[in-house]
Amino acid sequence: MPQHYVYSFYAELRDYRPKIWRRFEINGEKTIAELGYAIMLMFEMQASHLFCFRENSKENFLAYLRAVYPDEEKFNSYVEKISMDEFLKNFRYELPSEDMFVPDDERLIEADKIKLSNVTNSPGWKTSFEYDFGDGWEIDLTIEKCEKREISLTILPRVLEGEGFGIVEDVGGVGGLENLAKILKKGKGKEYKEFCDWLGSDSLDLEAFDVEDMNFRLKKLLRVYRDSYEDHYEPTERSLSLLLREYKGKGPRGY
Repeated sequence: MPQHYVYSFYAELRDYRPKIWRRFEINGEKTIAELGYAIMLMFEMQASHLFCFRENSKENFLAYLRAVYPDEEKFNSYVEKISMDEFLKNFRYELPSEDMFVPDDERLIEADKIKLSNVTNSPGWKTSFEYDFGDGWEIDLTIEKCEKREISLTILPRVLEGEGFGIVEDVGGVGGLENLAKILKKGKGKEYKEFCDWLGSDSLDLEAFDVEDMNFRLKKLLRVYRDSYEDHYEPTERSLSLLLREYKGKGPRGY
């Protein structure tokens, strides 16, 4: 069996309590964009909004340049032309789009053009994943381990453990999710009924975590997310059925 670099990540939804977190593995051949699609699936993001990764690391940028310029002479020539102002910029990994805005203090790297293994293989490396710039969801990620292993890529990415359901689309960010959790716990009243109508369901449990279902969805839907974002394909009826968990009898929004 061939060997592959396997990255072990810890990921946590920022600023929400009780913590919603995942510990997962993914192979280094995956692009940064594919890492993003896996995170979306793990945190119940339905591929409805733009996303990006942000991190600030001179060392990571040099690793990226070495991947782009494997020839030492060309690499050194490029580095000599870069000012320190450029080195100090934050790195933003994103898919190019007409609506994209890149601040002056950020450097854009196309997320579907760079592999995870070309960005870093260092335990302790941190980055943040941002989804839906209106609701402002942020997932903090840390590499806990990176090792070469004999493993079949058919089982990666995979979730090892975690807690909490994930986000709810268009609920209004962390504050909206906290409010929703509070009302769902009441289980009655006008606001409870209104939220159940909005969700299309009265069975959502924000503390639930089903690792088997999550890994099933990673296998079935990661490619669907990639096709949607990178090739702008509309999901098939079967893909939508999987996304909205019709196989579990969930409501029209998948909750």
